[in-house]
Order: sequence, then structure tokens, then C-alpha cells
Amino acid sequence: MAKRRGSGRSTINDVAVHAKVGAITVSRMLRDPSKVSPKLRERIEESIRLLKYVPDSKARALASGQNDVIGVLVPSLSNNVFADILRGIHDTVHETPYQVQIANTRYSTEEEDRLISLFVGQRPAALILSGRDQSKNARALLEDSNIPVVQIVETGADPIDMMIGFSHEDAAVSVIDHLFEQGYRKIAFAGARMDPRMERRLSGFRTRLKALDLYDSRREATTQKSSSVSLGRTLFRQLHEQDPQIDAVFCGNDDLALGILFECQAQQINVPEKIGIVGFNDLEMMSAAVPSLTSVRTSRYEIGEQAVSSILRRIKGNFTGPKVVDVGFELMRRNSTKLKKS
Repeated sequence: MAKRRGSGRSTINDVAVHAKVGAITVSRMLRDPSKVSPKLRERIEESIRLLKYVPDSKARALASGQNDVIGVLVPSLSNNVFADILRGIHDTVHETPYQVQIANTRYSTEEEDRLISLFVGQRPAALILSGRDQSKNARALLEDSNIPVVQIVETGADPIDMMIGFSHEDAAVSVIDHLFEQGYRKIAFAGARMDPRMERRLSGFRTRLKALDLYDSRREATTQKSSSVSLGRTLFRQLHEQDPQIDAVFCGNDDLALGILFECQAQQINVPEKIGIVGFNDLEMMSAAVPSLTSVRTSRYEIGEQAVSSILRRIKGNFTGPKVVDVGFELMRRNSTKLKKS
């Protein structure tokens, strides 16, 4: 029977004795399985399983100055957009010595500050943060920490460390240009949960319409409420009341676009002849809707994948940049914005 500590838990020395290797070899395998041969790894893993050994991450952090956690801060755990990003992160972390720890900021700057402080105090291997709008205090803390940081889903000129995403303003401009080319002129905007990324989509909408001399403030309906399909129906009714002449709606996300489609169908308003509809993110439902809905496709899985890849290169010391990676976007043109009849 292996010796136990006072707590009754197996130690790394217990595993080493059982596997007939040195404790340093066990430690090396736990940090990076590729550092030991497959046969030796299998033997050590079998000893870990039989002894029910649980690595002490706090002890490793004290010994190395950091632990094997990659912290990920997202504003929502229910939003499909972030679910896709997390899938990319997890798939890329798989079979590395690192593990992912997720925290939910709930779209709150104060909560993000608290969580960043908590993570930095635990000395993670790296941090992945949503957006580029961290507070001044959080940014200073991160810059002084020497922890690799990746800001995701946006691009900008001044990253804390690394940044992977796309321009929400440019995406919005591409939507307006598409609607204009299709013959729409009285273009409205519907937005919910007006976080910084949604605000940048609205900014791109306004900028491009003003350049085309087509902007009208009556054609905006925004709310701080959480997005939903039902809310999309409500916002369309609001827009139609504010300006009955609107002939297209750019929606800040796909939930709202689907809701607006449903409301148009309920009111027997033909899509796309009377109303054109564009969503954002291009979730599966957009191509499945009838008529199919135009949307901005974003590379969510790729963003998560590239964030972890950049971190791994930085940790290994072979990161050569660039510090800001623009993965771009693609406007998926579908039946909801087919050429408008005159």
C-alpha cells in the first residue's frame, strides 16, 4: 500500500514509487506529456489512476511561479457566439499540459475587474479576455503581470499584449453597402444588450449611412435588455411606428433578425420585397429560415483556436507576431436581401 500524507491523498512520490520512476519524471510528464515516451507515459498514467492521485496545482504554482491554467473571461455562458469560441479554445488546449478555467463577467466592467485581479493573483499561464475595453486599472494590472494576454473578437491599435478578432465597424459598413447595392434606402438598426461590440456595429451603421446621406435617427431601436427572438419582434414594431417607411433592418445579432422576420410574417410584410433583413454572426438558423437570412459570418471557432496557439507559442518563446491578427468576416448574402423590386 502506498504511503499517504496526513490528508490521506497520494503524493507525487507515491506515484513515482508505484511507476518505478523518479518524481522528477512524473512531474515532467504532468507538465508536458510529450516530454516522456508513450510507454512511460502510459505507465505513469496507470499509477495515477490506481492511486487516485490529484496534482496539487497550488504547489506547482508556488514552485514554478505560475500554474497550468489558461483563464478565459467571457461575458456570457449562454450566448452561442461564445460557445463556439470556447469550443475552439478547448479543442486546441486538448493534449497540452494546460487546462482551461472559464469565468463569466456578465457584461459588467466591475465584475471583469474583479475576475482579472483574482486570476492575476493566481498566476495563470495566460489569460484570454473578450473585447478591448478593459478598465484602466485592469489594463495596468495586466501589463505589469508579465502574463500572456489575448484580447479576442475585436481588433485595435493598442493591444495589451496580443489581439485576435475583426472590426465590427467594418462589418457594419459592409452590411450597409450591400443593402444600398440591393436598392434599399430607408435602412434601420435594431440592437440589444448594447455592449461595446454592439455599439461599434451601430457606429459603423451610422457612419456609412451619413456618408451616403441616408441617415435618419428615427430608424434606430436599441435596448439594454438581453437579446431574444421575441425582443426582435418588439423592436421591429417600435421601428415601424417610428418610421413606417423603413425598407430594411440591420440587426445587431441573429436572434433579433429572426424575430424581425417572424414579425414581418405576422404582419404579412413581404421579405425581401418590402423589408430587407440582415443579422450578425451567422448562426445555423440563418440559413435554415424561410426565407433564408443574410448575416455577417464571424470566425468564432478560429478565434478561439488562434488565441490558444498564440499563447502556446509565447510560452515556448517562439512567438514572432503579429500582435494583432484580423481574421476578417464574410457577408453571407441570402434571400432576405435579394434585389429589391422597384
